[in-house]
Amino acid sequence: MTSYKLAPSILSADFAELGREVARIEPFADLLHIDAMDGHFVPPITIGPVIVQSLRRVTDLPLECHLMVTEPLAQAEQFAEAGGTSVIVHLEAAPDPAPIVARARALGIGVGLSLNPETPLDAVLPWLETIDVLNVMTVHPGWAGQAFLDSMLPKIEAARAAIDERSLDVGLAVDGGINLATGKQALDAGATTLGAASAIFGASDPAEAARELRALLRSYAGASA
Repeated sequence: MTSYKLAPSILSADFAELGREVARIEPFADLLHIDAMDGHFVPPITIGPVIVQSLRRVTDLPLECHLMVTEPLAQAEQFAEAGGTSVIVHLEAAPDPAPIVARARALGIGVGLSLNPETPLDAVLPWLETIDVLNVMTVHPGWAGQAFLDSMLPKIEAARAAIDERSLDVGLAVDGGINLATGKQALDAGATTLGAASAIFGASDPAEAARELRALLRSYAGASA
């Protein structure tokens, strides 16, 4: 049975109350998505391993570290040592991801690849068998609160077809502009993991927003049973 997951992104959380923010949505989350930006791969600078280390003390949820950085191989070990459960790296920063995949496996953590909107799906197809999750960016990386790019739906559909044709146990995540409406579009196209930042942590009631997204995912999980 397909595994559907909700991955709240702490990018839109209140960092002054991060522990409490996570505790509020934890009952509805399957993992936490942590956007690490270095100011080079994308203009903003966000967080590093120290935040992951702090989160590891307050939650048992898997910590998925999305490395929007120019040197992901150098950073992967730091995030793993801090308590990260997996790393997602951009194919644009690592056109040959084999060393990163090998390093992640040696560290005992999961590994995935992410594609920017402009990057064609064909670029990642040779690596599908080696990863745990394919993360399709449905906005341009770097900022929360952007509008979902409908133009990415055909890419999600094609990714779903490629994964299914090879009978792979690879998660298909979407990242950016996800809410109840766009989440349904992405799930209809074949996504299995919804990453959501502002739709959850920017809501007046983050727990209720997370609960509603989790209910949406469960409806698809039930249909696939």
